[in-house]
Parts: sequence; structure tokens; C-alpha cells
Amino acid sequence: MPSKSRVYFLDALRAFAIIMMLQGHFISSVIDTSTLDTTHWGYRFWLYCRGFTAPVFFTITGWIFTFLLLNEEHEQSNLRIKKGIKRGGELLIWGYLLRLNLPSLLSGSINGSFIQTDVLHIIGLSICFVILLYVGLQYLKQHRIWIFLLAAVSLFLFEPLYNQLNLEVLPIYLASYLIKGYGGVFYLFPWLGYVFMGATLAFFFNKKYSTCKSWILPFALLGLLLIFISSSFFSWAGDVFNLYFFKQVAKNNFLFIRLGDFFLLLSFFIFFQNRLQNRIWKFLGTNTLSLYIVHYFILYGSLSGFGLYKFYAHQLNVFQTVLGLIFFLATTIGIVFVLKNKIKR
Repeated sequence: MPSKSRVYFLDALRAFAIIMMLQGHFISSVIDTSTLDTTHWGYRFWLYCRGFTAPVFFTITGWIFTFLLLNEEHEQSNLRIKKGIKRGGELLIWGYLLRLNLPSLLSGSINGSFIQTDVLHIIGLSICFVILLYVGLQYLKQHRIWIFLLAAVSLFLFEPLYNQLNLEVLPIYLASYLIKGYGGVFYLFPWLGYVFMGATLAFFFNKKYSTCKSWILPFALLGLLLIFISSSFFSWAGDVFNLYFFKQVAKNNFLFIRLGDFFLLLSFFIFFQNRLQNRIWKFLGTNTLSLYIVHYFILYGSLSGFGLYKFYAHQLNVFQTVLGLIFFLATTIGIVFVLKNKIKR
């Protein structure tokens, strides 16, 4: 992202999301929950925050990629599209490489987790879907924002319906890409909805980022409405229109609630954007893939099978976990920093 057009709160949001993802993976992997009070407000707050990490990451990914597309729309849009397809392919390849276990491969078998779709697979495919929709709507430029918004809301709204589909006729590795229940950690539906919502915001703010501060209060109010009112609204709509799936949405309304969390966070980061213009936020925000890859090698032992999880899985108390987290984050960030400096030289 060129510095002259840099939107610092986007870097900060992306940095926040990757750090939250790293700490969430580490803590959930090594902490022994029998050593803590799971009803304590601190643990419950951490658990809640961990829940909105992925929605924030997917939404900000869609926003930044579409921002770059729009930023070069009249210059090198074809080049940006090619870069996007390449990036999507890279994410898919890394998604499989990180789950590959060489000892298993050398013994003539592939570890079962290899075909599990994870965050990198889905982000990679989601970028390709954004490109597909973006290119397909070239002659409907004035309506693109509404089509992306409609696609995002539809994926959230109809989640109870498509998650009941029986996809056993498909190969398991393909079904795991589509909906839950087939072994995937993440899947296209509904997570693609957050990427489309990010794209919607990119269209909304296109070349108007100087006005973003005027949206702090509206975004905060929208976030609060989605968190505290949306479930009641869907329950009411289900009664009024006699639509059972609205009631199903109300009973398991995590998608809209997490979207509300994102808008609350967005208003917070926009409010403090003048304090987020430093190298740390920029470094973390522009190296999310590298940070994710390095953390995966350290924590889960990609390729070798020898990671922290193998030796400390659910064995540490709270103090040991916090201390380990500090070293884990420092090591991950330090390795990426050193590697990036060597590449520059």
C-alpha cells in the first residue's frame, strides 16, 4: 500500500487481528484449563475476544484487498487482479504446506489434518471470489457496493439453511471447503461473508477516507445494535413473517453479533488513528502472512511435527502461559523482523 494513500487504522486493525490470533492459538494450545476458574470474568472476556478475532481478520482482509483494487482501478487494475490471484494461490499453497507432516509423508502416508481447510485456504479462495465478483460487475460500477453488501448479508442470514445441506456426494476435501461438519476449521460459507463485508466498506470509503472520523459514532451505534438488538429483531421477524429460519438465526446469532464487534472495534481504531501512525503497527499489519507462517512452525511444528504443542499441550498454568506467551510473541515477531531485514539487503 503506497504511503501516500496509506490508511493507518487499517494497518492497526490488521496488526491487532494477527496478534489476537497468535495469542489465541498459543493460550488455547498450552494452558491447562483445570488450573483456572473458567467462570472468572477475565477468562470469559478473553474467550469472547478470541471469538471476534477471525471475523475481524476476514473483514479487514476483504477491505484492504478491495481498497488496493480500487486504488489502482484506472491505472494498473489488471496487474492488481493478477497479483490478487497469485496471492490467493500462495495462501492456498501455504495452507497445505503448514499442515504437512514430513515424517508421515516419508513413511508413506499423509497426516489426516493435511486436508483440513484452515484460515489461509479460505482467505485465499475468498480473495479469488472478490476478484470474480469485482470483474463481473465492471459494467455495474454504481451498484457494486450494494451487490457485495447483499452477498455478505445473505451469507449470514441463510447460514442455518445451507449448513443443513448434505454434501456427502462430494469428496470430503471439497465438502470441507464449503460448510462446517466436514472437517474444516474454517469454510467458505459463511466466512466469505465477512470478506464481502470488508469489500463493501472499501467501496463505501473509496477515495473518501478523509471523512472516516465522521463515521465513528454511526459505526459504534451499528455495532451496539448488532450485538444487543439483532437477536431480538430476528426473533420478532420470525414471529411476524412466520419464517422459521429467522428464529434459527436468532438462536445462534454469532455472525451478526461478531460483525457488531467489528464495527465497535472499527470506531475505536478510527478514533485513535492519529496515534497509530508508527512503525510497529505498520510492520505488524503489513507482515501478517509471515507472522502467521512463523508462528505455525513454532507452535505446531509444521513439516517436522516438533512444535511447542507437542511438548506442552494443555500442561501450563496461568502464570507459565502468560510468561510463555510473551516469549512466543517476541520470538515470532523477532524472527519475521530479522528475515525481512535480510531480504531487503
